[in-house]
This record gives sequence, structure tokens and C-alpha cells, in this order.
Amino acid sequence: MADAPVLLESRDARGVVTLTLNRPQAFNALSEDLIEALHRAAERLADDQALRAVVLAGAGKAFCAGHDLRQMRATPDQAYYEALFARCSAMMLALHRLPVPVIARAHGIATAAGCQLVALCDLAVASSDARFATSGIDVGLFCSTPAVTVSRNVSRKAAFEMLVTGDFIDAETACERGLVNRVVAPDALDAGVEALLARILDKPRIALEMGKALFYRQLERGMEAALQDASRTMAANMIDGAALEGVQAFLEKRKPAWRD
Repeated sequence: MADAPVLLESRDARGVVTLTLNRPQAFNALSEDLIEALHRAAERLADDQALRAVVLAGAGKAFCAGHDLRQMRATPDQAYYEALFARCSAMMLALHRLPVPVIARAHGIATAAGCQLVALCDLAVASSDARFATSGIDVGLFCSTPAVTVSRNVSRKAAFEMLVTGDFIDAETACERGLVNRVVAPDALDAGVEALLARILDKPRIALEMGKALFYRQLERGMEAALQDASRTMAANMIDGAALEGVQAFLEKRKPAWRD
């Protein structure tokens, strides 16, 4: 396993790329190498016009146990830590900015930066045995960067409780609070991800790409600016060939013949 790649990548004929964190012996903790590999993959995929969706998964018994604390503790230097967290944040942003939906396939534990990864993804399907926590506080470290994405998924009080207690929540609670979309049996996790993919892949990529970008932009704006942005985006979407075909197909009561 020492020579195994820390990140595995596969692609199917539909343009779905699966990125699998591959440090199972360390519960897929985010080492410097893994952070770099994820960042490189996200930057490369950003320009891939054949890409339709990305699935983020973990090998072994867990999704991701957060940062590699053993590696971090070996260099007790503030400048090192600031650089490390800056690189991790850049990786997270690169994944977030991918033009296609990114789906977390969560099982086992997703803690600290691992919980941040789940919250960062556009969608998440969780095994019923999955557990989530921002548990840095248990070692005296407030999960500041995970707080950014977790607080954008769940309510403020629910997020703050997770951050100050470090307590785990189960998959059903995570679903109720909005951290994940769906919970399925452990042996149905792949099927659960596939069911969500099937609903996405029969939609035109251009509409999804424009819509995803607008969705996150408008969340950071006031109501008036958000509506102006949304109006421009919808107008641009409406004159695209995919929407023209979709509307015509609706009027003619037939299935759209989209080219992408």
C-alpha cells in the first residue's frame, strides 16, 4: 500500500468521473499528497467538456477522517499550518467550482475536514452507517475551515452545536439537517448514488452548468442583486439550443432530443 496512489480516478462512458480517496489505512485522512492530488484533479477536470458529474468517494471503512494530524504535528510551526490550510482551502474551492454537480458518496466516518468535504459537495448520498462530526474541538482545535461549509448546509444552531461539542450525528440526522440528501442501506450505497446520477444525466449539461454557477452566486448576494443575476442567467439559458429544444418538445408533447 505504501506505493499506492493516494487518489484513484475512474471515468465511465457517460462522462461521470469518480475520485476515490485512497488512504484506507489512515481512514483517508487528508495528507499533503492527497490534498495536492485532489487539487490537481479538480483543476484538470474544470476544463473537461465531456465531464457530466463527479463522485467523491473513500476507499476502505471510511469516507474521510479529516486532516492527517500525525503529519501536521510533525511540523509545529504557524507558517507551515497557514500554508497547509491555504492549500487545502484552494483544493476545496477547486472542487466547489467544478461546472458539473459533485456528489459525495459518504460511508463510515466523515470527520472535521472530511465533514467539510461532504458539506462542500453539491449533493451527498450517505450509507445508513455513516457518521459525521466536526470533532477538532475534542483535541483543542476548533474546526474553523469546516465551519464555513457546514454552516452553509445546516442551520446556525445545529452547526454551532456540532462545532463546539464535537459530537457525532448519524446519517438520518445529517439528512434531516440538510448535510446529506439521501440515506440508503450500506449495500445500496452505489445504487443510491447511481439513482441520483440518473436524474442528473438526463438533463442538458449547459443548463446544469449555468444553474450551478448562479445558485452559488446568488446565495452570497442581496435579494435585488440575486434576482437581477438570475434574470440575466435565465435569459441566456433560454436562448441556448438545449432550452429551445426542451420547450419545443414540451409544447409538442414529446421527449427532448438534447445533444449533450
